Amino acid sequence: GKVSVCGFDIIKDSLNVRKNIGYLPESAPSYPDMNVMAFLGFIASIRGFNGVDAKKSIDRVVQICELENVLYKKIETLSKGFKQRTSFAQALLHDPKVLVLDEPTDGLDPNQKYIVRKLIRDLGKEKTIILSTHILEEVDAVCDRAIIISNGSIVANGTPAALRQTSQFFGAVTLLVNPSDFQKAKKSLEELPSVKSVETKDVENQHSFTIVPKDKNIPITGIITDTAKNNDWGFTQIFTDQGRLEDVFRQLTTKS
Repeated sequence: GKVSVCGFDIIKDSLNVRKNIGYLPESAPSYPDMNVMAFLGFIASIRGFNGVDAKKSIDRVVQICELENVLYKKIETLSKGFKQRTSFAQALLHDPKVLVLDEPTDGLDPNQKYIVRKLIRDLGKEKTIILSTHILEEVDAVCDRAIIISNGSIVANGTPAALRQTSQFFGAVTLLVNPSDFQKAKKSLEELPSVKSVETKDVENQHSFTIVPKDKNIPITGIITDTAKNNDWGFTQIFTDQGRLEDVFRQLTTKS
């Protein structure tokens, strides 16, 4: 096969391909004994920037990645979040059209994840970003399109929302029922013609029902609430499942 980036063939014109790509490897490798400014200056020189051009490029990525407060600190002394943002900055120095990010939020705390996700979403307005991750929460948080690869082949390609709709639980309704209403609720739910299956389990002295519809595209929440009212039983919680990317991933990548 053939691959091109921004119109350049990766075999015939690999240098121009690399000029158009910024890369953030997993675990944000860098030079721990350098401070942030020295590291970015080093990367700028490798990319061919000197003098005023180098300063402009460094100033731009420092502002984008919010590194002003750690510019003269050694990289080895930084938190994981700042280490990640420093390596992110080096990937942006030459203002590439394409960014390749490998597990960009792995190991970050919720606040750090928020900052990196926002950075990715903002950059995605102007650049093509390829994000490689096994953390499907990240796919939902930042991606416009998801591709699942299994054994070297593409097995799914679509928006996260479209992929979630292929989940076996898409459209399923979960509700909590008091123990005194268990049998009455179970019987009336199982008799509904629009229901495919009813699964039960105990949750904190209440019974949890997961009701899977026969047709995912026809909402059954209203039918269930009407059934509860007409058969004189109540529930304390109810929600409709929007599909789970983890289930879709497992369906597509495992034989079982």
